[in-house]
Amino acid sequence: MTHSSIPSAQTVVLHCKAKGVKNIVISPGSRNAPLTFGFTEDSFFSCFSIVDERCAAFFALGIAQQLKEPVALVCTSGSALLNYYPAIAEAFFSDIPLVVISADRPTYKIDIGDGQTIRQDNVFQRHIGYSANLRQDVVHAEESIRRFGSALLTEDTIQASQEKVQVFNDNELNEALNIALKMQIPIHINVPFEESLYDYVENLTVEPDYVFPKTVKEEPISEMEDFTAIWNDSKRKMILVGVNPPNSVEKQFLNQLAKDPSVIVLTETTSNIHHNNFFPSIDGIIAPIEKSDRKDELFKALQPDLLLTFGGLIVSKKIKSVLRNYKPQHHWHVNEKKAYDTFFSLTYHFKTDINNFFARFLPATNYLESNYFKYWNSIKVKLESKREEYIGQIRFSDMLAFYHVANGLPDGCQLQLANSSTVRYMQLFAQKPSVSVFCNRGTSGIDGSTSTAVGAAVYSEPPTVLLTGDLSFFYDSNALWNRYIRNDFRIILINNGGGGIFRILPGNNERDNFERFFETTHGLDAQNLCKMYGFEYQAVSNSEVLKNSLADFFEESSAPRVLEVKTPRILNDKILLGYFDFISSEYINH
Repeated sequence: MTHSSIPSAQTVVLHCKAKGVKNIVISPGSRNAPLTFGFTEDSFFSCFSIVDERCAAFFALGIAQQLKEPVALVCTSGSALLNYYPAIAEAFFSDIPLVVISADRPTYKIDIGDGQTIRQDNVFQRHIGYSANLRQDVVHAEESIRRFGSALLTEDTIQASQEKVQVFNDNELNEALNIALKMQIPIHINVPFEESLYDYVENLTVEPDYVFPKTVKEEPISEMEDFTAIWNDSKRKMILVGVNPPNSVEKQFLNQLAKDPSVIVLTETTSNIHHNNFFPSIDGIIAPIEKSDRKDELFKALQPDLLLTFGGLIVSKKIKSVLRNYKPQHHWHVNEKKAYDTFFSLTYHFKTDINNFFARFLPATNYLESNYFKYWNSIKVKLESKREEYIGQIRFSDMLAFYHVANGLPDGCQLQLANSSTVRYMQLFAQKPSVSVFCNRGTSGIDGSTSTAVGAAVYSEPPTVLLTGDLSFFYDSNALWNRYIRNDFRIILINNGGGGIFRILPGNNERDNFERFFETTHGLDAQNLCKMYGFEYQAVSNSEVLKNSLADFFEESSAPRVLEVKTPRILNDKILLGYFDFISSEYINH
């Protein structure tokens, strides 16, 4: 096996190998050649080549999301690195461990007008777990070092200076990679290289010093008596579950919560939590209250004495508004790392895993006589009936398309959702319990949904379905520019001719330039993109054809497929807003 002749390149590769970072996503370049050479020459690593760095970063995020282990990104110097930033921010807020490795120019060539140079050190400072800025080797390109970088020669001899560089780089790499492993958070390793970049050696010239992360002892939960007393005295307890991995909460705990008459459990599509007694359509409960003359009375009836939250960020803006205006007396959040004060009422953070919390907490609790669940469940049942009634009478639209898709997904698939209107429409409908749902809700951007889904599909045992809107899809169309897309990969593209969510949001959509600068209307479809990238393509524009197409869409095929669903741009917002008007009568008559 051959290796780059540059010691720091060898050191980075060996540290990744020692720490079990097996998946490496590389974007082509020259300055990163020593790293590319080191990773691709070692069969320990699975290497992927993705040209577009923004797509590459989200592709790596999708792999890390599925494997729950660090995935490395490797790029050349200059603006290439900045294209990683959207995915790094997403990974930072979603607790996904990316190992970002950037090749850099020598420090003495920064800020002198040299090509492909930016200030790469600490460039992600506000959204990174650790920034390791490695030192340049002095035994490589010795003549250039003596001419331009003599300040790097800190000791009496070249060899002594290099030993100091090696110790520093080992320490930085140990610190960075251990943080990625322990904290499940992105880290950045910046590595300066002087030319020549393509020389190799048969034998390693470095012996890195590895320090492995210590087992993290979970913080003990403080005494429970005070908390169980609060729980047992609270007649209205609300549990709100945000982004959550599939099958991560033990069913016995969910069943116990479902039987408590003083508890209502609100679940989001991204929570992957299911039970007949839970409330999966939060906005369907709240939106009609907003239209009711009894709004204050009903919100006070919904207002919990105690709010318990776990999981990641919350999609529903409506529940956030309710809980900020009708605050619980107590708000507890359960998470091993962090607790956001989303509702400005946080009173305690249990720093533990949710199963550990429930195992310790629930045996000490009692069921309390309360009308809380019974009252809201009776409304939920009627609202679900009203929703089916409304669905049966509306014209083809976004809402009807999402309804058919939710019902037509194959059992056991992995569903990747784009952001904006896609995830919000899917919030209106209960999902099949066997379907695993993922969405980039750390920063909630539309920019990498397709790339994330493509990366996630690489190691997913069941087939992956991406459900996306038109702007998200076209924005990230370079996601299809790679050779790793499985034949069973499916994309359902809801094309309403623009950013339809802006017609739903508050504001005047009849103002001049609304269509151009907010809604961004277009006449694009995906047919030619599919032809270019080798996808099978089908377009539908009515309910019957959509239902029939879904019946065959997931069958085995010799190429990945796109089903483009074209909906009426002008009608969609009216049908959605009309839905909330239609079901609001249940509150008036209840």
